[in-house]
Amino acid sequence: MKTKLLLTGILLFFFSCASTKQMGKSTNKVQILRDDNTFLITEIATDETYGLTPKNPVEVGGVKESEGPKNERRFLNALLGPNGEQISYFRAGSCCAIKSDNDPFGFGSVMLDKYKVTWENAKDTVSIYINMYDSGKLKAPVGFTLKK
Repeated sequence: MKTKLLLTGILLFFFSCASTKQMGKSTNKVQILRDDNTFLITEIATDETYGLTPKNPVEVGGVKESEGPKNERRFLNALLGPNGEQISYFRAGSCCAIKSDNDPFGFGSVMLDKYKVTWENAKDTVSIYINMYDSGKLKAPVGFTLKK
């Protein structure tokens, strides 16, 4: 009887200590690769803010696997200009703190990376905001096309 009571107490202790906090978006979502440097993306966003504003960044994930920056490049390498032009890009820096349960330092917020993207005969660069801490379905932002 004492053994059953002790076992029940131990089980209750472990289950009562489990966190009830709702976890954020996963960083373990497996993205499909076209090759080691490029994601296979098949969809173009219909939301005109997707990737083009800090409030709706592209979520490439990978930071926990030490592949966050590489995933950012893999995403960008899948994009083409509006008429299939080869794009070029550069990282313009970090900006825009956002909330994330995947913050490696435990503060609850992370910074986005901002990339400037252009292509031949483009009138200006386009800013794309990327979150390497959270993962989501990858799509091309409005105005871009995708590698076949």
